[in-house]
Amino acid sequence: MIADSMKSFVKNSSAIRAMFEEGKKMAQEYGAENVYDFSLGNPNVPAPAEVKEAIIKELEDDDPVMLHGYMSNSGYEDVRKAVADSLNQRFGTAFHENNIVMTVGAAGGLNVILKTILNPGDQVLAIAPYFGEYNSYVANYQGEVVVVSPDTETFQPNLKELEKKITGKTKAVIVNSPNNPTGVVYSEETIKAMAGILEKKEQEFGTDIYLISDEPYRELAYDGVEVPYLTKYYKDTIVGYSFSKSLSLPGERIGYLVIPDEAADAEDLQNGANVATRILGFVNAPSLMQRAVARCLDAKADVPYYDRNRNALYQGLKDLGFSCIKPEGAFYLFVKSPVEDEKVFCEAAKKYHILIVPGSSFACPGYVRIAYCVAYETILNSMPGFEKLAEEFGLRK
Repeated sequence: MIADSMKSFVKNSSAIRAMFEEGKKMAQEYGAENVYDFSLGNPNVPAPAEVKEAIIKELEDDDPVMLHGYMSNSGYEDVRKAVADSLNQRFGTAFHENNIVMTVGAAGGLNVILKTILNPGDQVLAIAPYFGEYNSYVANYQGEVVVVSPDTETFQPNLKELEKKITGKTKAVIVNSPNNPTGVVYSEETIKAMAGILEKKEQEFGTDIYLISDEPYRELAYDGVEVPYLTKYYKDTIVGYSFSKSLSLPGERIGYLVIPDEAADAEDLQNGANVATRILGFVNAPSLMQRAVARCLDAKADVPYYDRNRNALYQGLKDLGFSCIKPEGAFYLFVKSPVEDEKVFCEAAKKYHILIVPGSSFACPGYVRIAYCVAYETILNSMPGFEKLAEEFGLRK
C-alpha cells in the first residue's frame, strides 16, 4: 500500500497533466488535426539550430568517459562560469561559478532550494495565480504554502495582502515573472515595493526571508517589455531558471539556480544546494545537456513565433466577446470564464475538442488558462469552436 501522503498527491494530481493525457486520447479518436490542445506549456517550436550543433560538437570533441561521467553535484565548473559570465554581461551582475548550481530544470531547482531552506512548519508565500505544483514542492519538505489573493484588475501582486501575510514563520516568497498563467510581467515599481516590504519584515521579525524568482519564461517577453532581474533589487533573492521554454527543451530537464554572495548565509546555501542536489536523487544535472547549453547561452528564443500566436488568439477571443488581459510575456492567455464555475466552461469546451485548464489549478477560480505554444494553424482552426462556445454561453447573440 502506498503512503498516505502519496495518496493525497495522487488525488490532487495536476489537472494540467490530466488534461494533456486526455488530449492524447482525443487525438487518437478524432485525429490530432481536429483536437485543439491548449493544456500544456509544451513548446511547438523546434530547438534552435545551435542546440543540435552544440550536442554534435560535444559528442565529437569531448572524451566520452568525461562527457557522460559524474562531476561536482553543482555541475561542471566551466559551465557554471559560462552561465555566470553570461548573466553578468546581460544584467550587470557580478556572479561567479560558485553562485551557480546546475539543476534538473526549474522544478528540480525549486525542490533543491526548498529542501535547503525549509524546516517543517515554515511558510512560503505564493502569489495567486501561480503554478499549482508549488504546493507539492513545498509540501515535499513539510512546509506550508500561504496564498496571496490575486489582483484580478492587473494581476500584479497584491502587495497589501502580501505584507499582512508575512509572519515570523515566513521563510520565502515565490514569484514568477513573466507569469504562468497570466503572462503578466511584474513591473520594476512592483519589484521595488515588494523588496521594501520584505526588508521591513526581515527587520521586524529578525529573520531572513528569501525571494525565490522562478524564471522559465524570462526570454519570452513582447513589445519591448523589460523583465527586471530581481537580485539587483533585493539581496536575499535566489533565481531559478530553465532552458525548457527559451530553447524548447522541456524534456531535457536542464536549468540552474543563482545563489548570490549577498544572500543571507550564502555559503551555507550554496553548500546546501550542492548536497540537496545529490540527496534528492538528482545527483547532478544531465552532463551532456550542461555542456550543450553552455554553448547556447546567446541563442535566441523564437519570440516572433509566439507573438504571432499571442496576437491571433487574443484578438480572436476578444472579438468573440471573451474578457482577458493581453499577456506581456510567457505563452499563456488567462481568460475570464463566462460562468462562475470555470470547470463547467472547460467541460463545455471539450465538446468542440478544445482543451483548456481551469483557473482553480492556479488558485484563481473563475478563469481559464490557454497555452498558445501551439502551431499557428491550431489557433486559427480552433476559432469556430470558440465561436460556438461564445454563443453557448451568451457572449454572442
